[in-house]
Amino acid sequence: MIKPLLLMRSPAIVAGLFCVALFLSGCQTGKSPEAVTASFWQALAQGDLGKTVKQATENSRHLINLQAIDKYSTVNVGESTIEDEVATVETTISRNKRLVNFSTVLLKEQDAWKVDYLQTQMNISMIPFGEVVKSLQNLGVEFADQLQQQLPYIQREMESLGNELKNQIDQFGRSFGQPGNPGKPKPQPNPGTI
Repeated sequence: MIKPLLLMRSPAIVAGLFCVALFLSGCQTGKSPEAVTASFWQALAQGDLGKTVKQATENSRHLINLQAIDKYSTVNVGESTIEDEVATVETTISRNKRLVNFSTVLLKEQDAWKVDYLQTQMNISMIPFGEVVKSLQNLGVEFADQLQQQLPYIQREMESLGNELKNQIDQFGRSFGQPGNPGKPKPQPNPGTI
């Protein structure tokens, strides 16, 4: 019974215990998706596999590859979108003067945000496809512009073709409707032939 009385009498001990309790309660609230994303990619760039694996989901840890990012890359994290237990964070990695933009996907595991490396890798792998789609869209715009410029020429050619076709049909109709030459006798079938 002496120990509880001693704790109650010392304001320094009570204040110290209060600070420890406050610190521990602060540690229980997890990091934001943005903070986890930044920490994950920076640890990966530094080659810290242990720290990277701790920040990944249990189902995707085995996929982490230290060659995914080089140590000279810079990571910028943008805004996050959170829906229930899933968060996506806009991420930009600068490699060799080339920017790679994608979404890092995080899942809530044991009340902490963890990077779903599988889904994030799928997002990264779709980047070339997105560039192809963008190129096709640009090509479509260029084609539409060229078609618009050529439209008067096409209309003139269509009218010319239509007039020529009409003349040929009229000419065919006239030659079809004309009776044979009246000065020339029609050949008669030979008697006895079928």
